[in-house]
Amino acid sequence: MSNYRRHYHAGGTYFFTVNLLQRHENDLLIRHIDDLRQAIRTVKAAHPFDILAWVVLPEHMHCIWQLPPDDDNFSTRWRLIKINFSKAIDSGERRSVSRIRRGERGIWQRRYWEHLIRDELDLRRHMDYIHYNPVKHGLVASVKDWEYSTFHHWVNKGVYSMDWCENVVTDLVVGERLD
Repeated sequence: MSNYRRHYHAGGTYFFTVNLLQRHENDLLIRHIDDLRQAIRTVKAAHPFDILAWVVLPEHMHCIWQLPPDDDNFSTRWRLIKINFSKAIDSGERRSVSRIRRGERGIWQRRYWEHLIRDELDLRRHMDYIHYNPVKHGLVASVKDWEYSTFHHWVNKGVYSMDWCENVVTDLVVGERLD
């Protein structure tokens, strides 16, 4: 079995990639976006964190969180978000024998990708990656056209222009392993 190591840092700023188990032709996250938002709100109320950036795609999501200064427990937050979302939607998905034995739903991949942001440049590169992701996956032609993103929040704050990355071929490579 693989030995996964997490880097826990109190008050840390983290980039995450979280995937559905069934990624092929699955739009569960955007179809149930209100349930996902409620799950996040519920967890944030009990275990605060700041959302710096987030994009929800049909079958996976990327985000950047900043944890409180005395807190490094992002694992509990993700576990609760996944549980709350799963409880909010109807069951009936295909489940493996292993998941049935463990009493697990067949919605989420068990693990997720996490990266501790190192500095301002690292933060900016990951924010750019998050906001460009719907274009990268061919969901929209322009970043501004994807509604499940914090892009418009940052446009309003003056960080991005509304036409950011228009007519630009880019290959932002952060946050995902290259095979």
